[in-house]
Amino acid sequence: MKATFRWFGKEDDSVSLEYIRQIPGIDGIVGALFDIPVGEVWPESRIMELKEEINRNGMSLEVIESVNIHEDIKLGLPSREKYIENYKETIRNLAKAGVKVICYNFMPIFDWTRSDLAKELPDGSTVLAYEKAKIESIEPLELIEQMENLSNGYSLPGWEPERLKAIKQLFELYQDVTEEDLFDHLQYFLEQVIPVAEECDIKMAIHPDDPPWSVFGLPRIVRSKENLERIVKLVNSPSNGLTICSGSLGANPNHDIPDILCHFLKMNRVPFVHIRNIKIADNGNFQETSHRSTEEGSLDLYKIVKVLHDHGFKGYFRPDHGRMIWGEKARPGYGLYDRALGIMYILGIWDSLEQNNKAVKKGEINNVTIN
Repeated sequence: MKATFRWFGKEDDSVSLEYIRQIPGIDGIVGALFDIPVGEVWPESRIMELKEEINRNGMSLEVIESVNIHEDIKLGLPSREKYIENYKETIRNLAKAGVKVICYNFMPIFDWTRSDLAKELPDGSTVLAYEKAKIESIEPLELIEQMENLSNGYSLPGWEPERLKAIKQLFELYQDVTEEDLFDHLQYFLEQVIPVAEECDIKMAIHPDDPPWSVFGLPRIVRSKENLERIVKLVNSPSNGLTICSGSLGANPNHDIPDILCHFLKMNRVPFVHIRNIKIADNGNFQETSHRSTEEGSLDLYKIVKVLHDHGFKGYFRPDHGRMIWGEKARPGYGLYDRALGIMYILGIWDSLEQNNKAVKKGEINNVTIN
């Protein structure tokens, strides 16, 4: 598998490419053009500039996260035709730069949602956290203001101010949109763009809803194994793929992440994986943790990585949200230090599995199966 690291660009990221390239095992950068308004075409020249900057630092740009979907597409408005055509052109421009995977989401209005961007843990580190009672009692506009105030001065992906200025109008437009409507609108979008992705040898990889349930009464459809199954069947193509995010899907304790991952790997529909850990409380609240599989996290990252290894995963993964540690000041969830620790933990599991397989082949040890 190919280890990647998300980067927000030299103008809007506390972490430099020079630092990222020093993390052992890094293959490439997960990048994007965050200043291009949602729905507009990404210019080929800008994409090439980003690619060349990353290449100069010894890394590749083969994964984009995200080419965001315009709300008119999610709403199924007549104006979606323009934005779908723009999306097709962006796919073609990204292909010219050698991009292989486009991660995107189909969440109405909001992207990922948290009630706290810097909850302090007993060890003094801070993390992203979700408290249901806080979200249920807060108004959307108040949450937007809170996110802006706690972002450490950085833009937050999925919370672009220019898009959220029309929040009241957007809520009115979504008032009568059901989950079935959203499935229909996603299908229409995929039927238009997947043939272009196939021509360009690009995998579209939809990201699960985060968290995987309705927020503010808005419909959400990318939130369970059954829904993911339905989505990959909307358009039967290897280019209609999934980003399996352990933390997003894992916020629902009823979701068996290794089982979900295994199921869709067998279908060859997982080009991209986000790996992170969370701690889920009995009341459904959750918070980010270190990536390590210990009592502090609710997910078993060893099993998740083992599923990838057992299937000979050749795709891309990245460590997801990390804690803020060692006094670092960065975009919430996207500092350098804890994500670097996370990627080394993940690669350590992978390397151990590799060494075990080699030893078994040599007859040095018996193969051990861990359920």
